[in-house]
Amino acid sequence: MNERIFSVAIDGPAGAGKSTVAKGVAKRLGIVYVDTGAMYRAIGLKTVRLGIPSDDAEKVGAILPDTEVTLGFIDGVQHVFLDGEDVSGLIRTQEVSNAASKVSAIPEVRFKMVELQQKLAENTSLTMDGRDICQYVLPNAEYKFFVTASPDARTSRRYKELSEKGTLGGMTFNELLVEMNERDKRDSGRDCMPLKKAPDAILIDTTYMNIEESIDAVMRYIGG
Repeated sequence: MNERIFSVAIDGPAGAGKSTVAKGVAKRLGIVYVDTGAMYRAIGLKTVRLGIPSDDAEKVGAILPDTEVTLGFIDGVQHVFLDGEDVSGLIRTQEVSNAASKVSAIPEVRFKMVELQQKLAENTSLTMDGRDICQYVLPNAEYKFFVTASPDARTSRRYKELSEKGTLGGMTFNELLVEMNERDKRDSGRDCMPLKKAPDAILIDTTYMNIEESIDAVMRYIGG
């Protein structure tokens, strides 16, 4: 499959396992994995650093011309750079996650990020995950999936992830559940490129699947 350029697009809500699945599929196929959420997190991080309200379209739009977000791959691992700084290890806190969700609803931000994402797919076979990949970023992708799971399962996974990284900030499971439900509403309710299953995307429910089972479920449709 590596002789031709092709794309695997994966959408889904937070905590569904889409990034883990996308990474696993990319590894099995020997292609590049692109985490588009990291790009929005970088913008979110900048608003946090500058003290700008992440949902203030005017103020966020004002910093975009002087903001550069790029991706690099070191030993096959994606790194995201914000204005030349590698911020890969700084963008996984819940504070930045919330900021990313808010800035991603701003049309100017999405248009800028989508353009960068589409350029990445022009000459490289890749898996790309996010919330608007199948319909807006890579509408012509050869393979499209919508990866989801129950709210409790998604919250459990995110709680475990944040706990292991020490970035929970004292948040309880129920508080995180409420926050993730609010994010789901923001992501699916925004006017610009909302989170929504594409009509031609294959639904993968990972609620009762482990990582390998989730990857297997996608690979059954791709082969290889």
